[in-house]
Amino acid sequence: MRKPMKISAIAILVASLSACAVGPDYQTPVKVADINIEAPYQQAELAQSWWQAFDDVALNKLIERALQENRTLAQARANVDRAYAVFRDANNDFLPKGTLDAGYQASENGTVSPADDGVITRGYSTGATLSWDLDLFGKIRRATEAAQAQAEQADILWHDAQVQLISQVATNYGEYRGAQLRLVVAEQNLQNLQQSRAIVLARLEAGMASELELAQIDAQLHQVHAAVPAYRVALLTADATLSALLAQKPGQLKLGAVPHLPELKQPVAIAEGENYLRYRADVAASERQLAARTAEIGVATADLYPNLSVRGFLGFMSGPGLTLGSDTQSWSVAPALSWQAADLGSVKARIRQAEASSQMALANFEQQVFNALNEMQLSLSSYNLSREQQLSTELQWQASNKAVQIARERYNAGSGEFLDLLDAERELLRARDQLAQLQQQSFTRLVSIYRSFGGGIRLI
Repeated sequence: MRKPMKISAIAILVASLSACAVGPDYQTPVKVADINIEAPYQQAELAQSWWQAFDDVALNKLIERALQENRTLAQARANVDRAYAVFRDANNDFLPKGTLDAGYQASENGTVSPADDGVITRGYSTGATLSWDLDLFGKIRRATEAAQAQAEQADILWHDAQVQLISQVATNYGEYRGAQLRLVVAEQNLQNLQQSRAIVLARLEAGMASELELAQIDAQLHQVHAAVPAYRVALLTADATLSALLAQKPGQLKLGAVPHLPELKQPVAIAEGENYLRYRADVAASERQLAARTAEIGVATADLYPNLSVRGFLGFMSGPGLTLGSDTQSWSVAPALSWQAADLGSVKARIRQAEASSQMALANFEQQVFNALNEMQLSLSSYNLSREQQLSTELQWQASNKAVQIARERYNAGSGEFLDLLDAERELLRARDQLAQLQQQSFTRLVSIYRSFGGGIRLI
């Protein structure tokens, strides 16, 4: 009766010790300074579809292909699989390990005794070898916590990689369309200048204009001509970048020649009281990194205490005749206790390293919170200012266009100065090109809003 009671007592003792885990128990931060961050991370509902609000067929096709073919995204997905495999491997350390073995051994003159001269001995063994590290102080548990946090971090970073990829494709699509638009504007400006030059040339032949006026209009023509290659380079650059993001060779994009920058039919809106930090994958990923580093303190601290392991064998061992039965059955149990008592200085140094790494991770997490808040605010303010600038430039372009018409009519009628026409056309060229730049800028900054809010912002 006493023997079962002893075994039960030992089992209860081992179980109670195994329930202990040294090192700090991780608590998710709920505040950074006076910033409330208690909302858990979640992928925004619109994170994978916000671009569809632009209702642009070409953009939709580009993003769909990028999500399927982009190699960086595939790498992030594989990293998630690898991280969870590491977690499963760490989690399996709680269980006993074992191998099935079978061996044969033959030897001659096994001893120095003359009686063994020329004697050949043979032996066979087969069975299971088992080992089990008892997690008395939670080293395996903390290692599992760290591996799980890192796997969750990899999963979050994969979500973030998708948002970043979508933003990159949309931004470069805007640059492609913007370069197209500026190229079209330059070609239209060239046509207008050619018309003005024809008027000047006709007046020169009639003795009503000077060579200086013709030279001045030619100088303006050459200036616009000189800008055209830069627009073509920008178009080629956007084409190459988009092709790389879509994992295809350059020159295969079929986007059409008509320049059109996507616009929203409805403005974006910020929901009052919503904690948009929960959509930020970089903040969530840094929080998971903090959890992993905190768990690693327990991994290092567990080495201050002894480690208990059990090794055993269960099987058969026989001599020259291969027989398996009760007379050849064999088993062994070998408990072992190890302790790094002579190296506690190194153990304590590793604990300090882990604590310092945890402090670094905490500082990084807090900085990510501040960065995210400021990035979100900056993206909103930049977009609003860009829209104001764009609307003002549209009015400027309309006024410049009207001024050119008036100046040209007066010049043709002989009541206007050529310099007035030249200045009006120069201002029109500048206003139209600036408007094209601002249209692209507004679209790019709108994409930045969606990216900085993790796709969590909504339309009114």
